[in-house]
Amino acid sequence: MKICVLGAGALGCAIGSVLTEDGHEVWLVNRGQAHVDAMRQHGLRVRDHNGDRSMAVRAPTQAAEVGVVDLVVVLVKSFHTRQAMASALSVVGPHTAVLSLQNGLGHEDVLADVVGRQHVLAGKTYAGGVLLGPGHILAGTQGKETFIGELDGQISERVQRIAAAFNHAGLATTVSDNILGTMWDKLLVNVATGALSGITRLAYGELYAVPEVEACAVAAVAEAMAVAQAAGIRLATTQAQQAWAKAAEGLPASFKASMLQSLEKGSVTEVDYVNGAVVRWGAKHGVPTPVNQALVACIKGIERALPPVKTKGD
Repeated sequence: MKICVLGAGALGCAIGSVLTEDGHEVWLVNRGQAHVDAMRQHGLRVRDHNGDRSMAVRAPTQAAEVGVVDLVVVLVKSFHTRQAMASALSVVGPHTAVLSLQNGLGHEDVLADVVGRQHVLAGKTYAGGVLLGPGHILAGTQGKETFIGELDGQISERVQRIAAAFNHAGLATTVSDNILGTMWDKLLVNVATGALSGITRLAYGELYAVPEVEACAVAAVAEAMAVAQAAGIRLATTQAQQAWAKAAEGLPASFKASMLQSLEKGSVTEVDYVNGAVVRWGAKHGVPTPVNQALVACIKGIERALPPVKTKGD
């Protein structure tokens, strides 16, 4: 397959690396010039369960270099979705599938507005990545589940074909006929650790050693589960503790949640699409969400204190 990873930061490069190694024509699009220059000059350097290695990759800063593809994997920051997809319309042909694997809720509607709902697939992945430096990532894909599906729940030929390609590359991928429930299950994992990692500035090894952090995380997840139940969402998660445990499965102690990575780069986070989504859905369905409201407030305060930065790649 010809695949464009739109927003090839840490996670995009982690996914793109295994697809590249499996023989797919993968284009890693990122706005960050230093990151792209490093990949072009030295290859993408990957550290994972197999050790360290470098591989040649296709890495432009603009999607215009790519041409029409079979699949677009969207991994830009949530607040860049509309702008990024609108600037990448040249990669979308009549039969191109556009798959969001972003954190949080609401991206599929934004993408549908830009490219048409018939092109859009929804998905969630538990894979992770950390940017160690320009063109250098720590990848956490081994044994981490990915779920993809049609917005209407149909098991289509195209979604099965994409899942087969991902599985062959080593990305454990399942086709879901309940993608909204799947997205909420992934949201619960992000709710558990994202904001708390950003607030405490702790990597997972230290984060999981603080009982008070765990108690707060479980309370935030329990709120989100109550909201989902009120909204009629069918969850696979049955206990809040499961999301807390799942968030760290297969990841090294040095792993940092994406919100913490964003703050360390001086960038705002995706909290509005994670804990903020719980608060909005809670208000809509009459479910109180004080823990998630507090986490959003703390992250917003930290973001407010960030110094102004120049535009960087996702």
